[in-house]
Amino acid sequence: MRLSLLDRSRTRYGQPEAAALEHSVQRAIDVEQLGYERFWVAEHHAVPGIASGAPAVLLAAVGARTERIRLGSGGVMLPNHRPLVVAEQFRMLAALYPGRIDLGLGRSLGFTEPVRHALGRLETSPEDFAREIAEVRGHLEGSAPLTARPADAGEVPVFVLATGSGVDTAAALGLPVVLGGPFLDSPELPERLAAYRRSFRPHRGSAPQVIVSVDALIADTDAEARELALPEVWAMARSRTTGLFEALEPVARIRATHRSEKEASRVERGLAATVAGTSATVRARIEELIERTGAQEVLATGATYDRKALSASDRELAQLLVG
Repeated sequence: MRLSLLDRSRTRYGQPEAAALEHSVQRAIDVEQLGYERFWVAEHHAVPGIASGAPAVLLAAVGARTERIRLGSGGVMLPNHRPLVVAEQFRMLAALYPGRIDLGLGRSLGFTEPVRHALGRLETSPEDFAREIAEVRGHLEGSAPLTARPADAGEVPVFVLATGSGVDTAAALGLPVVLGGPFLDSPELPERLAAYRRSFRPHRGSAPQVIVSVDALIADTDAEARELALPEVWAMARSRTTGLFEALEPVARIRATHRSEKEASRVERGLAATVAGTSATVRARIEELIERTGAQEVLATGATYDRKALSASDRELAQLLVG
């Protein structure tokens, strides 16, 4: 089973926001040595809890400090960019780090309305997304009126980050699909994946490929793993109240903070959705997910305040899935 990692450059309470970027670079160095297939970074704009708003810039820094691991975006949010600019950024990365660059594309808009206004895109549709992906690919492959330079930098594989209609878009364009979040537990998932494989239109010899994205964290006990998952889950629960996705907090600080009944319920649901536990617990949940989806690759997305515990979890996950 191929194992990859999506690191969101999470900021941490009491630490400079800029430190999150160096933490991402160091994590990439570490997981390369553990045998991870890919290291992907995120795009979030004006979010206090995430330092990465420019994936191509961060990937350039990661590439300079690593040697073999594939580097990519999970993802570039295409509504925020012109397709030619995205193609040029990733073509340049491919020239700097040959054979190592992936381009994951999503269609999420900004986290809040002010961010969406600042980015100049208030809405998007599945049809817009499909058209813009095709434009990016055309610029990369030289089939569009304009070709991204340097043109001889090699292939840049494109992936679709999808929920719902995005699965259909990936099938129509002959692209791999990355699935995560609540959609993995949706009753419609089996049929959507069956339709993806059934209606897949190969592009330059491509075949259906499914990657599942999971918030996976491993500790010595299930209870300890739930503690590791709590900072991320708490940040998400609080964001539903405050409208801000904040920095990761230490578990002790979270425990000392009053929670409304609604927030407590959201935390419990979030913890239940996280693949957190001992190696045996995580193995069972991932094997069930792979059986249900036919996925060829796991994209781990776990994060927590304690970086030492996070590093240990990354190592245990590699031993579980990479060998």
